[in-house]
Amino acid sequence: MPAVSTTLRVLAVSVIASLTVTGCQTLDDTGRTLGRSDLINDLATRLDESLVQTWTAEYRLPGGRTTTIAQEKKPARSAYTWAAGKITVSEQAITRCETTAGRTTCTVEPPVLMSGKAAVPLFAEARKAGLVTPPAVIRLLTEAALDPQAQVKQTDTTIVGHHATCVAVRRSTGNFDACVTTDGVLGSFTGVLDGQPVELALERFTDSVTSTAFDLPAGAGVTDRRPATS
Repeated sequence: MPAVSTTLRVLAVSVIASLTVTGCQTLDDTGRTLGRSDLINDLATRLDESLVQTWTAEYRLPGGRTTTIAQEKKPARSAYTWAAGKITVSEQAITRCETTAGRTTCTVEPPVLMSGKAAVPLFAEARKAGLVTPPAVIRLLTEAALDPQAQVKQTDTTIVGHHATCVAVRRSTGNFDACVTTDGVLGSFTGVLDGQPVELALERFTDSVTSTAFDLPAGAGVTDRRPATS
């Protein structure tokens, strides 16, 4: 089994520990809290293990828009593409592209340490751009599990031919619905992230990537800020 990323591992362990304490203090809620911790740990593990696999996920957004996450195991690299931009992370660089008034510009910067998981820095960059990321969904699940007033309902479904576990969370601070496939891919999400309502649904999933998935947009102006090598 691949090593679990530090962020998700610490998150899952801390949640389970907190829920165990809560269960000891409130014996009537033991079954409910243990169920929540098991669910969070399972979803976190699925999402984390998918970070070292090769796949492409295309999502449908409101208004007919789409977004795509592409990831390759060897070499480790990932790309998040949407209508207004693209973020590509590899062992060679982090590239951010933005499209404004029909003109696309890309900035290439030095890479960061990835420990073989290009998706880890990718999702950090995607979150800055206001995009939905698996760690953001896990964070919402964590908060819900620690909220004794939260109502969490789990169901199973099939999304584009893949089994998925879904949760409907109802809280005083905000409701959300999320599904995660057995492959560890976010199947759908409806809710609020960083104060903004967001929604997406998996439209296509393959365990491969196209040859152009990590290419820069055609005709883009490129600024390379990596230090020159001799």
